[in-house]
Amino acid sequence: MAECEEEVEVLVQRVVKDITSAFKKNPSIDEIGVIPCPEARYNRSPIVLVENKLGVESWCVKFLLPYVHNKLLLYRQRKHWLDREALVDITCTVLLLNPDFTTAWNVRKELLQSGVLNPEKDLYLGQLALTKFPKSPETWIHRRWVLQHVLAQLAAVGSSRKHQQTGEAEQVDADRRQELSDHLARTLHQEMKVCSDAACRYPSNYNAWSHRIWVLQHMARGNAKVFHDELSSMRLWVSMHVSDHSGFHYRQFLLKELIHELSQSAASCTSSPQHRTSSAPSSPTLHSQANGELSGGEGEGEGEGEEGEEDLTGEGEGEERQLSFITVLQLFHQEMELISDLIRSFPGHETLWSHRRHVFFLWQQWRRDQKLSNGGELAQLSDGEAGLQKGGCLGGESVNGQSHSDAMEVERVCLPDPRDSKRLKRGVHLPAPPSLPSEYTFVSSVLDSCCPPDQRRFAVSYKKWLDTVIVQEP
Repeated sequence: MAECEEEVEVLVQRVVKDITSAFKKNPSIDEIGVIPCPEARYNRSPIVLVENKLGVESWCVKFLLPYVHNKLLLYRQRKHWLDREALVDITCTVLLLNPDFTTAWNVRKELLQSGVLNPEKDLYLGQLALTKFPKSPETWIHRRWVLQHVLAQLAAVGSSRKHQQTGEAEQVDADRRQELSDHLARTLHQEMKVCSDAACRYPSNYNAWSHRIWVLQHMARGNAKVFHDELSSMRLWVSMHVSDHSGFHYRQFLLKELIHELSQSAASCTSSPQHRTSSAPSSPTLHSQANGELSGGEGEGEGEGEEGEEDLTGEGEGEERQLSFITVLQLFHQEMELISDLIRSFPGHETLWSHRRHVFFLWQQWRRDQKLSNGGELAQLSDGEAGLQKGGCLGGESVNGQSHSDAMEVERVCLPDPRDSKRLKRGVHLPAPPSLPSEYTFVSSVLDSCCPPDQRRFAVSYKKWLDTVIVQEP
């Protein structure tokens, strides 16, 4: 028995050493796997490296995992000593084959906090483990912990640089901030790729999509461009995975966040000019423009100057609110167009109907909130909705009540550029917003077509939901 244990120990040390050597030989390994091999046929290493793929013959796993598990548990109980380098190699080996071993991740947390491990190296290990076990909850949990550690380090570096604001230190500080910003952008891009790969490997991968949401909430909060890009890039993915509930839930999250950001930006421009004038210093006066820039003026011609500045400020606020309203309207229009095409192209998928229900309910909720917050300012959202459905243009009568003319067509598939305010003054062609009549028309068109029984059942259920939930809303 003792001889057998010695043989197992020699085998494990050999496997761990070979895996470590494989990573040193090829740092670009991007996938791991287990090669079916019931027994050792040749006197060779069970570790196989082909290009960027790392394989482990299955016959050695039954010896490797129990031995390494026991070693780590004894180490945690302070009954066995392992140096730091051995801990790094052993935990790497066991986590590649069993990433749900929490003790191994906890050991690596301690090594990372002590400076032995690089956070990027730990993220890379988790990425490899997810190629074999894309739903591993412990791997995603540890990944979030590492990202929090990275964010805390970046915040600490940024705060320590604030005190160096003289001479050359300012330039150094600016370069450092740019470097940190680039590092954060690369990390965000890498996390999006890891989540996308894991979602493709395992359908309805709730853990991967939840992690993706967490990353955006903590690393891209308030960055509407990132959410916009994600929403656009997800169109192709959901079109190829029409039964993936988690993917459509992520799309709903993006839609909610974008609408919230746009509503917040519009609400920030609704404060009265008198309030800002009274709160600002009398000389020189500072006025906040719609694009966030500050302009200063002297105290000359206070009466005419204040009136002109108030008019310009009010016009800028109106354009900002109008732009937010158009953007939200186009977001809903494009989403309903997408889901309508998918329902017709892929009949009988309940996920698509559930997503349509959620989007339409979100539209109803946003419209109600706008009516409550703006009073009669956005009247066309309710009584005047028919005019918008016919392709009405915000030209003759704009959202904020200002009169414009010379309507101009813009492409509906693109969202308006916030910097292009001249187009707003000439009028923007509005897409048709979602409405109960349009939804009933869509359901009728589906029921009138030759559709499978499941498609008919989902359409009838959706119509019943419209009758019982939407129609009865106050």
